[in-house]
Amino acid sequence: MSKLETVGPTSVERMSETDLVVTRVFAAPVASVFRAWTTPDLFKLWWAPQSMGVPILDVQMDLRVGGRYSVTFGHDPAEAMTFFGDYVEVEPNARLVWTNDESGETTITTVTFTPDPAGTRLVLHEAYPSKEALDEACIGMEGSMPEQFLQLDALLTSLDTAA
Repeated sequence: MSKLETVGPTSVERMSETDLVVTRVFAAPVASVFRAWTTPDLFKLWWAPQSMGVPILDVQMDLRVGGRYSVTFGHDPAEAMTFFGDYVEVEPNARLVWTNDESGETTITTVTFTPDPAGTRLVLHEAYPSKEALDEACIGMEGSMPEQFLQLDALLTSLDTAA
């Protein structure tokens, strides 16, 4: 369909009326990238785009099939927004699939982690329940997803340097 934006090596592409794919190659081993996606203390460091100025207050991950996750954003815990769902597939260092249930219409997110000569090729695929749901999700996503992945890249570099 149409490419929304490419910033550096991050590609955000609308593949159909209901499918969005974000791709990036990280100069880090698969295990490190997977750990950054599945360790709450690390996830908190990169998931929220810094330019939005809304911090992550809490991350919970019960990383198993049928386990729940939640990510809570906001400045004031009393007025925070929480994204949540269930893990559908968990293949360590290979694949994560989860539901996004907060809107009442379930979106399915699949993230694959594949070895690449440069490190790890990560592909995030979001399958929305309708064109309208994807249209709404795409507002602001052109800049936020590349920014998130730049933040993840910086975290991975700092973890590699620390190791």
